[in-house]
Amino acid sequence: MTDYVLKFDQVSIHDVEKVGGKNASLGEMIGNLSSVGVSVPMGFATTADAYREFLSHEGLDARINQALSSLNVDDIQALTSTGQQIREWILDAPLPPALEVAVRQAFVELQAGNESVAVAVRSSATAEDLPDASFAGQQETHLNIVGIDNVLHAIRDVFASLFNDRAIAYREHQGFDHHKVALSAGIQRMVRSETASSGVMFTLDTESGFDDVVFVTSSYGLGETVVQGAVNPDEFYVHKRNLADGRPAILRRNLGAKAIKMVYNTEAAVGKSVETQRVDRDLRRIFSVTDDEVEALARQAVLIEKHYGRPMDIEWAKDGDDGQLYIVQARPETVKSRASKQVMERYLLKEQGNVLAEGRSIGHRIGKGRVKVIDRIEDMDQVQEGDVLVADMTDPDWEPVMKRSAAIVTNRGGRTCHAAIIARELGIPAVVGCEDATDRLSDGQEVTVSCAEGDTGFVYDGALDFDVRTNSVESMPDLDLKLMMNVGNPDRAFDFQALPNAGVGLARLEFIINRMIGVHPKALLNFDQLPDDLRPTVERRISGYPGPVDFYVEKLVEGISTLAAAFWPKRVIVRLSDFKSNEYANLIGGRLYEPEEENPMLGFRGASRYISKNFRDCFELECRAMKKVRNEMGFTNVEIMVPFVRTVGEAEQVVDLLAEHGLKRGENDLRLIMMCELPANAILADKFLEHFDGFSVGSNDLTQLTLGLDRDSGIIAHLFDERNEAILALLENAIDACKRAGKYIGICGQGPSDHPDFARWLMDKGIDSISLNPDSVLDTWFFLANKQD
Repeated sequence: MTDYVLKFDQVSIHDVEKVGGKNASLGEMIGNLSSVGVSVPMGFATTADAYREFLSHEGLDARINQALSSLNVDDIQALTSTGQQIREWILDAPLPPALEVAVRQAFVELQAGNESVAVAVRSSATAEDLPDASFAGQQETHLNIVGIDNVLHAIRDVFASLFNDRAIAYREHQGFDHHKVALSAGIQRMVRSETASSGVMFTLDTESGFDDVVFVTSSYGLGETVVQGAVNPDEFYVHKRNLADGRPAILRRNLGAKAIKMVYNTEAAVGKSVETQRVDRDLRRIFSVTDDEVEALARQAVLIEKHYGRPMDIEWAKDGDDGQLYIVQARPETVKSRASKQVMERYLLKEQGNVLAEGRSIGHRIGKGRVKVIDRIEDMDQVQEGDVLVADMTDPDWEPVMKRSAAIVTNRGGRTCHAAIIARELGIPAVVGCEDATDRLSDGQEVTVSCAEGDTGFVYDGALDFDVRTNSVESMPDLDLKLMMNVGNPDRAFDFQALPNAGVGLARLEFIINRMIGVHPKALLNFDQLPDDLRPTVERRISGYPGPVDFYVEKLVEGISTLAAAFWPKRVIVRLSDFKSNEYANLIGGRLYEPEEENPMLGFRGASRYISKNFRDCFELECRAMKKVRNEMGFTNVEIMVPFVRTVGEAEQVVDLLAEHGLKRGENDLRLIMMCELPANAILADKFLEHFDGFSVGSNDLTQLTLGLDRDSGIIAHLFDERNEAILALLENAIDACKRAGKYIGICGQGPSDHPDFARWLMDKGIDSISLNPDSVLDTWFFLANKQD
């Protein structure tokens, strides 16, 4: 006897053949994870056997097979007409009487006497959501369906969606046999997220594959806007180890635009059950979920991942009525979890261009070609091989032409939307959520789309030259010293940690301030006294955070903790801010507080700034952030580096000031490192080392100050060379002093990245570590290995 319908609690992951991957997964979680805190709404599924009986009921299957047998899916027009014909056949066909009776009975049980119960009707293909394929969003989903007649209509519509253009094309490209893929319809009680929020989460970083984090996205209303890429959602990274230890676990927050939300429509029927509305401006300026809710979601995600034993792609929703967080779908992640961790692929731009648009980067590649702006899906067949596809948003309907494109650029969408998933799977760079790309880019324009520069993706004017490098990192040769990395941009931390390394030798706090904050700390401390024309600008910047000072501290915490988590447990040496007065002046509000100096390089910077009465309150904010990262979040791998220390007296004062702010050398394993970048530092190395646990040589400033030159002056720039004998004499003095004292000595300047022979000299002199720019790590590693005796 045919089972037409099975309740979710009657199925498990072993029933993919019966109810498809999505429904089997829901049953698996209800049966195995409900008791440990994973909440999944109940429902039932029609079976694959029921679907096959429906197709054979009036000879539909024979007609469908004949229509598909001669179809060339790369002929977009033929694909469109054939798909439409098949879907019409299915929608016109009646359900077998026995199937209809079974659905009616199961739906009455789900209603439990409440005839106004709203359900979601979703597809679940028997080949869908298997570990080696992503059918993300290829079949229809109907939300807020009320009443049995509407449910029956939705089921037929879901069946028809197995023959969407995108689904037909995807199966052809992936080599799936159309006849062997069946469909199950899942009927699940709705979560009332229309009055709350919802989104998607992955149990790894979607761009790098770094698996120590959960990546959570969230927006207001029903989750389809996030899944479809219709909104730019809020984003959060949650550290799994901290989550398990009960420590603050959110590493990073990005406030999304969240311009629209999907809500229930009054008519709960197929095609009319939902509508989109604009989100109030005040709501857009705050996060759509709280930190506690983000961590609670991440805990559920980790439980699901642990149960399945693989990275997962999960959809969630918050119920506005009961305030609970629910899991509405979970499937294996299919792109990064399959990528080889032993082969590093790096894309590097070789020239600069004007930025035409920017958004969220998908992947790490670079593509270039001529722009093709597509306003309507009906026009997508105009996209030619190698074009850069530009659109307001794309969804999986566009899959047939996405594979032709050199790159994809959209106004809307986040990193977890369907278009992003498909772009990753196809290996095509995409920049999503640009907001105005369709206005800024025009047909036929040559552009370069770069996803190789961190979280932000850029569209550059012109066809720029770039390199692609592939290296195997399976068995790196041993070296007599440690190779660390200079990592300024926390956006790239999850990428860079995969390179062979001994940690981070230089993380610049000013990079975090410039990129993630953008406002002078004094302007935030004195927010209420800001001029009227400046306050709204700062107000917009601090959106989502409790106040101006909290914004500054938390953004520093996010940047530092992201680096610390990415490289944990390896050491991460974070240099306190080393902006010069002209650089601080360029921050929002900076000109109100910064002096005008003739030679800022030799002026108000580094240690002198920290101990100055004018800057102490700003320095205290940096200390507050460092203390939270180390003491509350537990990232004791973070070491603090003090730059530009002119005198031994300054060294003593800075160390005392740090201790005053709760950062006492030696406490909680805190190590203080000093930048050795002034000739005085190397000459009086023994005395400076009395106050620090080691040196990190800044070869750029040391070279300029020793040779008395400005490397930015074209007239004398040719004299700039870290290998000058005066520099080498100072370096040797510093290295010897550290060796005598038994303290750390490293170098984090540009020199070893540019000159492998300089790196070899440093190795021969016994330096403990060389910190390189990430793009030169592998080349320098192999060079040094070949030169070792």
